[in-house]
Amino acid sequence: MRLLLWLVALMMAAIGIAVTARFNPGNVVLFYPPYRIDLSLNFFMVLELAGFVLLYVLVRAIRSTMKMPGRVAAYRQRKREREGNKGLRDALKALFEGRFGHAEKAAARAAELPENAGLAALIGARAAHRLRQYARRDAWLASVVHDQGMKTARLMTATELLVDDHQPEKALEAVAELNASGTRHIHALQWSLKAQQQAKNWPEVLRLVRSLDKHKALHPALSARLRELAYEAMLTDRTHDAESLLRVWGTVPQEDRVKPFVAACAANALNARGLHDEARLCAEESLRHEWDDRVVRAYRESAAQAGSPSLLAQIESCEAWVAERPTDAELALTLGSLCLKQKLWGKAQRHLEHALSDATDPRMVREAHLKLAQLHEALHQSEEAANHYRQCALATIL
Repeated sequence: MRLLLWLVALMMAAIGIAVTARFNPGNVVLFYPPYRIDLSLNFFMVLELAGFVLLYVLVRAIRSTMKMPGRVAAYRQRKREREGNKGLRDALKALFEGRFGHAEKAAARAAELPENAGLAALIGARAAHRLRQYARRDAWLASVVHDQGMKTARLMTATELLVDDHQPEKALEAVAELNASGTRHIHALQWSLKAQQQAKNWPEVLRLVRSLDKHKALHPALSARLRELAYEAMLTDRTHDAESLLRVWGTVPQEDRVKPFVAACAANALNARGLHDEARLCAEESLRHEWDDRVVRAYRESAAQAGSPSLLAQIESCEAWVAERPTDAELALTLGSLCLKQKLWGKAQRHLEHALSDATDPRMVREAHLKLAQLHEALHQSEEAANHYRQCALATIL
């Protein structure tokens, strides 16, 4: 409809111009001595219009020619941006798909665009790391060292990749640089925790676990296990003497001291260095809070000298516990062992036989037979002693 209206308007304009020109008697005379040119007014107007159109086209052509280098440069820039952005998308897609070779190649294309160079380098570093091309990984990371806008991302990526490569020292250097810049967030603490764990820096592991627990950034089971690993490593360190071990034990918070795993490790370590009184106190404190066979075994190993008030106090404590837990084989074995050391033969035999009848663990069976053999040997009952020694040997073989 619009086209039809335009055609009608053009036809009406043409008719009007034709009619007007037909009755236009005017003329135009151009003098250029000795020449004279006579033109009708209508023809002159046509020439003037054609000249204007020609001049307009010429000026536009000249302007377009002058702008051509800029347009070519802009076109090339847009093309580079399209290719760079496409390379970045392809690199991310290939990285998530696990096609690390393709990801690194696409990252190289994306890095040609300066705006994408930082992100492309981090993608390339991750891809090279997965391909175990560690030299290329380090080269990718080094390419963005001077990009301040990518500093945090670079350091976090470097920390993660170095921890995965089991290079805790370099990972901790990256963490230190990250902390120096004032950046502290949960993910950085988590990777720092893994690096400290690999470096076996257990006091720092405990500090980071407590910090992450405050932010509820660790699962309670993982937090408890990390604490156990740290305390176990600190308490069982063979370089400790009695004094240094007591110093380490003194740094353990009260809420962790009573946990069975920690208490058992501490009691065993204290027993190994002859600190039996401290081991007994540690085990008793933990048993009052939570009953655990591991702590009971450590308590048994911390028995005092025969005839001492401490040993009698231990026997009384065990008898009170037996009244509460009459079917506990580990406790019966402990009480029998303590009575054996105190030379209370009747009590010792009764509790050791009770432990033997209720024991399900081969270790406990062997130990009960061995204690009974020692008891009968002390009573000069060689036949019974030999029988229990034989049963102990059979339990060991089985």
